[in-house]
Formats: sequence, C-alpha cells, structure tokens
Amino acid sequence: MAALSVLTVKFVAIGLTKELAGNYNSAYGYLQLFGILADFGLYAISVREVSRAEDKERVLGALIVLRSIILVISLLSALLLVWIIPTWRGTPLPLGVTIASLVPFFTLLAGIIRTVFQVKYKMQYVFIAEVIQRIITAGLIGLIIFLGVRGSNDLHIYHLFLFIGGVGAFVLFFLSFSYGNRLVRIRPTFDAKLLKRLLREAAPFGLAFLCMAIYRNLDLTLIALLRPDFELQNAYYGFVLRMAEMGYLIPTFLLNSTLPILNERDAAGEDTRSLLGKTLLILMLLGTISFLFSLLWSRPLVHLLTTESYLSTPARPGADTALRLLATPIFLNGIITYCFYVLLTRKSWQRLVASLAAGAVLSTALNLSLIPLHGFVGAAVVSIVVHLFLAATLLPTALQKMPPQFQPSAVLRWLVFSALLALALIWLEPLLQSDWQTATGLALSIIFISVLALVLRLDRNLI
Repeated sequence: MAALSVLTVKFVAIGLTKELAGNYNSAYGYLQLFGILADFGLYAISVREVSRAEDKERVLGALIVLRSIILVISLLSALLLVWIIPTWRGTPLPLGVTIASLVPFFTLLAGIIRTVFQVKYKMQYVFIAEVIQRIITAGLIGLIIFLGVRGSNDLHIYHLFLFIGGVGAFVLFFLSFSYGNRLVRIRPTFDAKLLKRLLREAAPFGLAFLCMAIYRNLDLTLIALLRPDFELQNAYYGFVLRMAEMGYLIPTFLLNSTLPILNERDAAGEDTRSLLGKTLLILMLLGTISFLFSLLWSRPLVHLLTTESYLSTPARPGADTALRLLATPIFLNGIITYCFYVLLTRKSWQRLVASLAAGAVLSTALNLSLIPLHGFVGAAVVSIVVHLFLAATLLPTALQKMPPQFQPSAVLRWLVFSALLALALIWLEPLLQSDWQTATGLALSIIFISVLALVLRLDRNLI
C-alpha cells in the first residue's frame, strides 16, 4: 500500500504543474479534517462492539447507519464551506474538493465494513481490497503519464486525477462489501436506542481523533487560507505530508493489531508489562528508522518521489526542507499514538482529550502566527513544537497508568542500532546523485537494517 501510494505521488508530481499539484494536495488536506470528523471514533469501537454482540448483524447495521449519517453531514458541511469561502473563489480548489470528496465517502463506508474482517479474522480480504484500490489509482494515473502528460496546467487533467482517486475508493468499498457480505449479512439497522448508545461510546474517541486531526492536518488548509501563494506552498508541503502519513500509519496498524490482545489481558488481570514494553520498543525502532531517513536522506528521497523542481534552492526552501523538519514529528507520533491507546484502554479519556485539545489549540495559534510569515516552513516548525509538547505531556501519564517492562540490554541495542544506521546513511548520502542510485541505496539500506537487527539480536526482544 505504501509503495503504491508513493508511486501515485510521483505520477501526480510529474503530471501536474506545481500550482495544480498544490491544489491537488490542498483538496485532500482539506477533506482529511472532515473525514476524521465523519469517522467520529466509530471505527475505534466497532470491533469491540461487534465482537461481543450476540446479534452481530444488528450492531454492524446500526454502525453503518450511524457512519452514513455523520459522513453525509460532515461532507456536505465541507462542500458548503469550500464553495463560500471568499479566498478560494475563482481557484480550482472548490470543484477539486467536490470531486475528491468521493474518496473519503467510499473509504469511510468501506472502513466500517472492515470490522467484519477483523472480527472474523479474515484480514486477507482487507489486503486484497486495499491493494487493488491502490493498483487502480496508481495504474490509471500512471497510464496518463505514459501517454505523455507532463507538467500539465490543464484543469481537465487535474480533475481526472482527483476522479481516479474516487474510482479507486469505490472499488475498495465494492470489494469490501462483497467480501464482507459473505461473512455477515450487511444491512442497515435503524434502532434509535442502539444508535444513541454507540454514539455515546464513540464520542471520547471522536473528540480525541478530532483534536489529532486539527494539530496534524489543519496546517494545509490554513496555508490555503492565509497564503496568496498557497498553491506553491502546498505543492512542496503536501507531498511531504503524504509521505509522513505513511510514517504515521505504521504505528497505528501495529497498535490496532496489539489493542485486542492488550484489552483481553488487561481485563483478565494478566501482566501486560512485557507486551507493552515490546510494543513500545518496536515503535521506537520504526520511528528511529523513519526519523533517520527523513532527516539524513531528505533531498534524494524527495527527488525520487517527486521531481527536481520540488527541491530547495539557495533562494527558497523546498519539499526536502519540509521532510527534514517533519522527521521529528514522524518519530514522536509513534510515542503519542502509543499513549493514545494506553490511556483509552484504561479509560483515561478525559486526560487524553484535554492534552490533545491543548495541542490542537497550541497548533492553531502558532500556525496562525507563523504561516503568514514563513509558509510551510512555519507549519513544520509548529508540528515539531506540538509533537514535543504532546509527547512530554502524555508519556509520563501512560507510563504511570500501564508501565511497560524493558530489558536494559534491549534499550542499549536500540541505541547502538540507531547510531550505526545513522553512520551508514551519512556515509551513503553523497553517493545518491540519481533516482536509480537512491533506489539502490534504499535496497542496500533494507538489507543493512535486517542484518543489523539480527546481529544485535533485536528480534529476540520483539517476539
């Protein structure tokens, strides 16, 4: 999924001018906030509610109805706002957002059906649907590039790229529904009492995810509102945020896999310290790898994933500047996500929401001050400040609520692993003068990381 998403980023960067690429990124960045609002924490409770329900079809049907209602309200609000905001009148953004809204619509409907596969332990169907969606999206946009489109300023091409994303999302929904309906009968259920209970259960998660969306995703929209050159700003920044999202998703996938086991052991009164320690160590390892590549290989990676015109020059910062700055938030996000799940497991959602709300307020206030002056560089600096604040606020509480257990040798091995990987990347970076050299360097780095992990016996501390 990550590889195909990267390929799509590359094709869009090649196919559109930076101005239209900025509109493309702005459209999805704007919708991401409303998409998280539309989820409202339902996915976070859906597995728990469906798995423990005697009538699984009824609960799933109620979740689908609730998801549909909130989704329609959220997306209609997004479309209404984008068409009436004066700053965006006469730009390609309103129509672009309207077309791009197909993506969160079908993706979120498919997301609630994913509950069936988790409950039935049939996650291979999720793999099939997600990968096929991205193959279709990357393949169709790639076909347009193959036919000769380069740096186009044609709005029809811009709209077509956005529509192709909607086609891929529809395929995801169609496959999810088709496979899911074989396992559990998927039909809407209108039960007012059940709908109210589910909404009440989801509310803490919804508030927490909304705060996370504000401090992680609002900056693209604020750039579009506050900067007259927002198209160029979001061209540089938007693609890097797409790359960073991959770094954000990996900890979420890991913790979604760990959460059911953690809940079961905690509810049974079993010792969870070893599980928590291994989970946190994996997150630190993954975060370290993402941090070091983003910090030390920012320029070759951006060149590989976009084009040379997105690189910084002595006269202006570029996408590589943004990636280098976002290295720290990418690392800290894994720790914050870990705290998020631990505190919700212990039902300490009031403290969690209060901290995330403070982060959202801090992010918005700083962005309003720095974006008009420094554009996406200011937004990236704000992201560093907010992630540091949240990690410092949430981690002590999470460690107190559910202490993890580390082997001292495992921490030492992580530090040695990080130092050796940093030295290897610093040594290789000057050799990466072309996309082929960067791709080869990435392949060699993967081998080096695997060998280093085996030599340091990190695998024994993670299994």
